Amino acid sequence: MNIKQINSKSDYKKSLKRVEELWGAKKNTPQGNELDILVTLIEKYEAKVFEILPPESLLT
Repeated sequence: MNIKQINSKSDYKKSLKRVEELWGAKKNTPQGNELDILVTLIEKYEAKVFEILPPESLLT
């Protein structure tokens, strides 16, 4: 398991691909722990990179 912070679009794509490979891994196993960490890092990256507009701004 070689996990690092996601800093680029390339890192992001690699992380998403790895999540697909690990999907369904049992909790508290090395694969399950890796999956949990990657999902957390992906969420952090998405929050930083992808702007989410409040609903009212979509109507104007």
